[in-house]
Amino acid sequence: MTRVLVVDDEPQLLRALRINLRARDYDVEVAADGTTALRRAGAAPPDLVVLDLGLPDIPGVDVIHGLRGWTRVPIIVLSGRAGSQDKVEALEAGADDYVTKPFDIEELVARIRAVTRRVSVVDEVRRVDVGEHTVDLVDKRVGGGVHLTPTEWRLLEELLRNPGKLISQQHLLTTVWGPSYRRETHYLRQYMAQLRRKLESDPAHPRHLLTEPGMGYRFQP
Repeated sequence: MTRVLVVDDEPQLLRALRINLRARDYDVEVAADGTTALRRAGAAPPDLVVLDLGLPDIPGVDVIHGLRGWTRVPIIVLSGRAGSQDKVEALEAGADDYVTKPFDIEELVARIRAVTRRVSVVDEVRRVDVGEHTVDLVDKRVGGGVHLTPTEWRLLEELLRNPGKLISQQHLLTTVWGPSYRRETHYLRQYMAQLRRKLESDPAHPRHLLTEPGMGYRFQP
């Protein structure tokens, strides 16, 4: 049974999430502040953390940094802060996804399932299907005779090795192009458009290589 640690200072929300997630066969533990969350995570490591940013004792981003110091447990931020800067900061700190309050419980559960599936995938996965194309990450080949440039390969590989995960623009720019390109977001728009033209059946309405406006990109299997 997947163990979820929910961290939020709203008692009604904690109760609602505990009831709804337990009804879906999750083992749920709750914490009302960051200090308690870090202590409980250390004592009994969860399989996933749902975390609010506005905690009464320490910022939620500091909780993410604290967790990332010793674990790669998936973290979904659940916050009323809708600003893109808050989202980027959380993702850069190591969060795997970001859901804005108010939210639909079914959407949250879908995000939890997606992140859980992602971490269950073996790191050295060889082949990934992107629509009608099979991508071989080891031999660096795409079925159907599709040719990718070295830069397209690096960008695609970063997305495919993190299925379902929202990856920030800054992370992709730093990983693919280098630290000095962190602000060159037009590079991402250009190369993502190229990948969609080569891999998506309908590039104008992509199903797999998705944009999260103001935040980053996601590969949806």
